Amino acid sequence: MKELIRTNELAVIAHVKILLTNENIEYFELDVHMSVLEGSIGILPRRIMISEHHLNKAKRVLSDNKIDYL
Repeated sequence: MKELIRTNELAVIAHVKILLTNENIEYFELDVHMSVLEGSIGILPRRIMISEHHLNKAKRVLSDNKIDYL
C-alpha cells in the first residue's frame, strides 16, 4: 500500500473518502484512533493508503478535484 494523502483536516479526509468510494477505489485510513492518545487536539495527521494498483487513478481523481496529495 502507498500513502496517498496525509492531513489533519477532517473535511479533506471526508471529501477524499467520498471521491475514492465513488470511483470504486479501495482505501485504508490510518491513524484514526490516534486522537485518543493525543487528547483530541488534532495535531497528528491521518493518512489514506491506496493499493499501488489504484494509485495513479486515485491521484488523478484528487488532481481533478484540486486536492493536493503526496
